[in-house]
Amino acid sequence: MPAFAPEYVHLVLNDIFEDAKRLFLVQLRAIDYAHLVMLTEQGIVAPDAARLIRTGLDRIDEDQVRTVTYDGTYEDLFFYLEQTLIDVCGHEIAGRLHTARSRNDIDMTMYRMRLREALLDTAAAVEELRAALITLAGRHIHTVYAAHTHTQPAQPSTVAHYLLAMIEQLERDHQRLRAAYASVNRNPLGACAITGTGFPIDRDRTSVLLGFDGPTGNTYGSIATVDYLLESTSTLSVLLVGLGRFVQDLMLWCTAEFGYLRLSDGYVQCSSIMPQKRNPVALEHARALGSKALGQAQGVSIAVHNTPFGDIVDTEDDLQPLVANAFRDAIRAIRLVAGAMSQATFDVDKMASRAAEGGTTVTELADTLARTHALPFRISHEIAAHFVAERRRVPTGPLVDALASATTAVIGRTLPYTETELQHVLSAAHFVEVRQTLGGPSPVRTTAALAAAEQQLLTDRAWTTSTQTLLGDAARGLRAAVEAL
Repeated sequence: MPAFAPEYVHLVLNDIFEDAKRLFLVQLRAIDYAHLVMLTEQGIVAPDAARLIRTGLDRIDEDQVRTVTYDGTYEDLFFYLEQTLIDVCGHEIAGRLHTARSRNDIDMTMYRMRLREALLDTAAAVEELRAALITLAGRHIHTVYAAHTHTQPAQPSTVAHYLLAMIEQLERDHQRLRAAYASVNRNPLGACAITGTGFPIDRDRTSVLLGFDGPTGNTYGSIATVDYLLESTSTLSVLLVGLGRFVQDLMLWCTAEFGYLRLSDGYVQCSSIMPQKRNPVALEHARALGSKALGQAQGVSIAVHNTPFGDIVDTEDDLQPLVANAFRDAIRAIRLVAGAMSQATFDVDKMASRAAEGGTTVTELADTLARTHALPFRISHEIAAHFVAERRRVPTGPLVDALASATTAVIGRTLPYTETELQHVLSAAHFVEVRQTLGGPSPVRTTAALAAAEQQLLTDRAWTTSTQTLLGDAARGLRAAVEAL
């Protein structure tokens, strides 16, 4: 093999070697063992040779490999490990391991193995955040506050109702992660360079040994496709956009002007000059990490856009660290929000005191007039609008006077209400209580929704745990098959 140019070594190959050690050494080793077992069981490699190869593979010290620095004498980690095996058991024996495979299908297999772990870790982080929000929402089923639309106070809701909206979104994120996992967890090994092989290999066997749900189909697509990767990073992007919008609200609620949310001391930092500051930096870091991860995830699509549909470097060595970093930073962001919210508190009194300010409950006045007096909603809406205008004109006057003025202006007569009755109709607690629509903020509905969310969390955690167990079982099964050679 000709010597590589120093610039190429410095600018490309060295980083690729270091990235491969960090990201793919374990996966690459598992692929070697699984392929060896399959070749032996299929009669492609003789048992005596297989045992020599096994001994050689066993003698490779992964910790020692991680200390090796790149010197340009081998192209990449694959060739370094192959030469290490040759040094142990000779070229005649070691060379048989590469029968019926290529770096192409090896690479695609280890990429998928690494990605499925990232998807499972992300799913676990999402579950962690959901658990924190479910617990928090359970404490605030009756905590009313003024929900905003278009950044303006709109209608009263409850903290539980708001958090349930985020919980449900995270449930959908989990479903998308599971769907992405199903696409990823297919085994390309056996596709070889791009057309498969004439050897009688068993792709189902290596799939079982490596914990895949089964082999990929078309051998060309097994090497060429990146849709499995884009599905995963797109799923991550959707998750991060939703998380970022949630964090924006939390940051706003932490401001002195709002004062709704208080992070525990463990998630804030003081100023170096202003001793009164309680900066919610944990949420700032979560926002920054999420934005960074989103950029990396979207960078994957940009990197592979308009590349040829085949084996191409653009989808491989230089791209994979970007994928790994996107998931790593996303998981950090998710878990940071989960930690912060697990110890956060809300100022219930302050939220309640503002819940009905600015006419946020007049929708219920319009609804009440329509229900009680059989008025068309557009008429009752017009009365409510006049009522708001009158209250702005005389903010401290009796409610009954404002309503009498409004009804007289719109329908030419007054309606029989006492001051106490109007105070009840216009209270934030009443507004929330009567909204028993499926998915609404009434405590009856949010209590049921939280119970459903808890059950869904148990179901999703069971899937993640069982899937991780299956991968662990596959690893143990692989080791047993290797030892049985």
